[in-house]
Amino acid sequence: MSVNFHSKLGRLFTTLQPPLFLSRMFSVMNYGRVVARALVNSVCPGDLEHIPIVSVFPRRALQREIHSSPTTAPAQPFPCRIVSAACGFSKLDSPSKNSRRVPPAAVPHLDKRVFGDDACFISYHKASEVWGVADGVGGWRAYGVDPSLFSKKLMDACEMLVKTGRFLPEQPADLLASGYQELLEDKKPLVGSSTACIMIVDKSKQTMHTANLGDSGFRVVRKGEVVHRSIEQQHFFNTPYQLSITPEDSRAEMVHDRAEDSDTATFDLQLGDLILTATDGLFDNMPDSEILKKLSELKDNKYESIKQTAWSIAEHARDLSFDPDYLSPFAKQARRSGMNVIGGKPDDITVLLSMVTGD
Repeated sequence: MSVNFHSKLGRLFTTLQPPLFLSRMFSVMNYGRVVARALVNSVCPGDLEHIPIVSVFPRRALQREIHSSPTTAPAQPFPCRIVSAACGFSKLDSPSKNSRRVPPAAVPHLDKRVFGDDACFISYHKASEVWGVADGVGGWRAYGVDPSLFSKKLMDACEMLVKTGRFLPEQPADLLASGYQELLEDKKPLVGSSTACIMIVDKSKQTMHTANLGDSGFRVVRKGEVVHRSIEQQHFFNTPYQLSITPEDSRAEMVHDRAEDSDTATFDLQLGDLILTATDGLFDNMPDSEILKKLSELKDNKYESIKQTAWSIAEHARDLSFDPDYLSPFAKQARRSGMNVIGGKPDDITVLLSMVTGD
């Protein structure tokens, strides 16, 4: 502490010595308040640099205050960012009439996260960008069950886990498993099943981690070529791997798979990469060659351009799905399985298009 500061304190307390009758009038608290104000008014800011600060808060609380202070230096930017857009159609949307042929389902299509029995989400937490798609298995309608409820709740659960940070970026299958566990522990009983594809980008490392269960999937396109793709998982033709919750009396009749059965992959991303994530309604109706043509129409890395391209892809797949003379990828696969099939496959279509950018 400086000599100048000591002299100021000495003059201050000499000035503040009160007469005897004033001492009896003022309480100790009031006198202390006067001293405090006088100290603040008579001490220069530079004198305070040598005063030790004794915190009355616990160390952890003080650290939280420091870390949350608006004066904290901004974090270093990540080497990449992700721009994503989602769109889709229900199989009940007829391209010829350009309108739905039946009344809306219980879950509104205007939600933009549910398209027929498909559901999706896009979320983030710290350095991670996470998104996913799920396709509710339509066969449950024969049991009086709405297939969209399972897929939507599964995606909602995964999104909640992401927002609260309860996941590891390098473990997308674990995120899917945790989301499924949330459904099992839900107080409201749920019946149904769904395929799922989860994508996690670690922006700090510019790395992607994927988990695909069933016949939804993804393509990573770099400079006009597919450099990474998901592996379709099927027990037999048109029966994909799926997460299920079934009644006890019909459990033996249903397909049951685990999130741990997902096909997983990890790979590095490059700036400019396009990541197309979709349900089987897209891949069953559009081969990669047609998808690449549509992606080549992308103008720039702005959200509106990405959204327009995603919409164009989904709309083209919907039109092809209702073409009775089109030899679709689904029809080709059916023929390889011994079935004489031609035409598109009317199905729900969900498309998420993401771009890796550096600005």
